[in-house]
Amino acid sequence: MLDERDRKILSLLQEDARLSVGDLAERVSLSLSACSRRIQRLEEAGYVARRIAVLSRDLMGVPTTVFALIKTAHHSDDWIDIFRKVIADIPEIVEAHRLTGNYDYILKVVLPRVEHYDVIYKQIVRKVELFDVSASISMEVLKSGMAVPVDYAR
Repeated sequence: MLDERDRKILSLLQEDARLSVGDLAERVSLSLSACSRRIQRLEEAGYVARRIAVLSRDLMGVPTTVFALIKTAHHSDDWIDIFRKVIADIPEIVEAHRLTGNYDYILKVVLPRVEHYDVIYKQIVRKVELFDVSASISMEVLKSGMAVPVDYAR
């Protein structure tokens, strides 16, 4: 079971994984060693999946976001395995989700410019058969992040 200090530690780590154990301990009113033990326990229990650096997309040269909505006529395990492998090999595809509703999949694609989407599209359709693809260009980011709510954690 997580308590409020565990949740606060997780929340703070989501904001900035570079925080030192000393800073975390101070913010959650724990001793350095007690805070360190909690962090280790949270990591070993799998609450902290990994610590990453979030890069500036502008400085990395990929400021454009395109969402590709995909319909397929194929739903076999073999087709899905091929599709997973194809999209895994394309670094511009940063997220992929299987959906309910009118489309089967949505891909989040980051690009240097919108015209580069055609390159990615061709990489996919050369290797896997799709029924329909519709792309939408993100005009503005209203909210972005990887943080998840900590209140529901068990």
